[in-house]
Amino acid sequence: MNYEYFSVKNKTVMVITMAFFLTLCASIFAQNQNPTDSLETIIRGGNYDEANKLNLLKQLSVHHPNPEKKLAYANELLTLAMALDSTLYISAAYLEKGNALFQKGDFSLAIDSYLEYGKTTGFEESNEEIVVIYGTMAMCYEGMGDSKMAIKYYQRAINIPEIEKDTILLATNLENLGYTYLVLKLPDSALIYFNKSGLLFKEINHEIGLAYNLANKGAAWAQLKNFEKAELNIHKSIETLEEYGHHRALCDVLIESSEIYFLNEKFDLASEFANRGLDIAKANNFKPQISAANLQLSKIYEKLETDNQSLDFYKDYIVYRDSIRNPNSIQEIANMRADFEVSLKQTEVDLKQSELDLNEAKVILLNEQKSNQRLLILTMVVILGMTGLYYWNIHKEKRKSDDLLLNILPKKTAEELKENGMVKAKKFESVTIMFTDFQAFTKYSHTLSPEVLVRTVDYYFSKFDEIIEKYSLEKIKTIGDAYMCAGGLNSESPDHHLKIVKAAFEISEFIKESKFSDLGEMAHFDIRIGINTGPVVAGVVGKKKFAYDIWGDSVNVASRMESNSQAGRINVSENTYQLIKNEFHCEYRGEIEVKNKGLMKMYFVESSKVTSVINDTQIKPKSIKKTTIPI
Repeated sequence: MNYEYFSVKNKTVMVITMAFFLTLCASIFAQNQNPTDSLETIIRGGNYDEANKLNLLKQLSVHHPNPEKKLAYANELLTLAMALDSTLYISAAYLEKGNALFQKGDFSLAIDSYLEYGKTTGFEESNEEIVVIYGTMAMCYEGMGDSKMAIKYYQRAINIPEIEKDTILLATNLENLGYTYLVLKLPDSALIYFNKSGLLFKEINHEIGLAYNLANKGAAWAQLKNFEKAELNIHKSIETLEEYGHHRALCDVLIESSEIYFLNEKFDLASEFANRGLDIAKANNFKPQISAANLQLSKIYEKLETDNQSLDFYKDYIVYRDSIRNPNSIQEIANMRADFEVSLKQTEVDLKQSELDLNEAKVILLNEQKSNQRLLILTMVVILGMTGLYYWNIHKEKRKSDDLLLNILPKKTAEELKENGMVKAKKFESVTIMFTDFQAFTKYSHTLSPEVLVRTVDYYFSKFDEIIEKYSLEKIKTIGDAYMCAGGLNSESPDHHLKIVKAAFEISEFIKESKFSDLGEMAHFDIRIGINTGPVVAGVVGKKKFAYDIWGDSVNVASRMESNSQAGRINVSENTYQLIKNEFHCEYRGEIEVKNKGLMKMYFVESSKVTSVINDTQIKPKSIKKTTIPI
């Protein structure tokens, strides 16, 4: 039960942070906010000059308090701005779309929108604006459980010189960065940032900021087992939160206090603070806090051996927990295979060989006077050694040949080629093919030296190879900057269509992260991805320099999906969509004219449905306890 408590507790921080950051974003991006009701009335009634429609949509997407409507207006603004080729409004639409998705908890999609905004502006609007965007992106990564990327963006935010002019903004990012280290169970590092943010809040006499800062420090001291300092900080925080009526944060801090008393074996005080937090949470219908308080009380009464009360609270915890979240999905990871037994066997062989060499030396010494026998023995040893070396070299070269063959051909095809000296062409009824292509590659190829160009392509394709191998897919070939792979050529992979899409997401994420990496002289690219599923014919062509390839209309359609995709998007055909629609959210693009194919239905793959469930339920309760400051 203890593990589940901390699992819930660590998900209780970011709602406060989000509320603060959205308030802050509103103050920076929409300082002259107008009521949205009148704007919506104008839009619905059509009482506006058509030339002013872009500005009306922008105002609604900036100011609307409802994230669903905010997102709808941002999308409408984006469509119209693209049609009119208005870079200014395109960038504004991406920014507000990211803010709306952030409010909804769709963190991955929010990051995509912020990155699109960065492409259109180069993050050059104002340094203060960049600070807020980087801080928000950090919270998105934290919401997705990626603390490493969260720390990276918080650091970027606090290192922008302009932030020094806004004490609250700097203090908030320092506080959030400290909390990220707290979640990672690094309280010493967390306290470094909490002390910095605390001094800034004290400097401007920001009482609410200090209250949240004290609560965070209390949690850090609790991790360090210094319960006296933990109690002192948290009690001061409670007084301020009560005074200013910050009830949700007050619930979180009361439950935190209960945990400190519990760890210090002061069970009466632990029960008192947990019940107090539960009462406030029920009065305000704060479901995540109700759930956490019930679990805390269940744990306390279990320790006091009052099992019936413990069970009652645990039942209430389950009811509220299931109303706000679903079980976490476990991301697939690749397992490494160890060569331990082979190493042991090799050691055994080496020892035996050493013993054999020693015995041979003894024989030679004992028969020094028998020159004929010694010569015979030496001759036999040389012959045996040369024979052994000969066969060892043959075995070594055979292994090299086999490894090279497996790099070129699928395993079963390679075995067929070695056994028969040829490979028969085979038809596969269902294979999923993926093409990727770098956008604007030709333009960059003219500006880079041949050496740098080859190094750049190798950098990206090497990572692609790792991802493809992880999902047991087959790399078919590369053509210039195009990369082609397939799944389903191995009969042991019936879910090849799902693996291909997962691999496509990883490739897309790698490309996005590479944009923020220092690649030296190498170029940064955007990528288009296209996928189709259908029958193909596979075989080996050539005699001296043979190559494995696949043919068929399905391959051509996959290529068309790529050429009709967009930067950073995964475009799939109707065939693939029907196979993945139960596992992934897809956006229907309509029927699009395709060269030599006519009209074809296409879909953008947006996200995994499992991931989406987590975004809508899991991540929100996870973000309930981060002590940042609402303005």
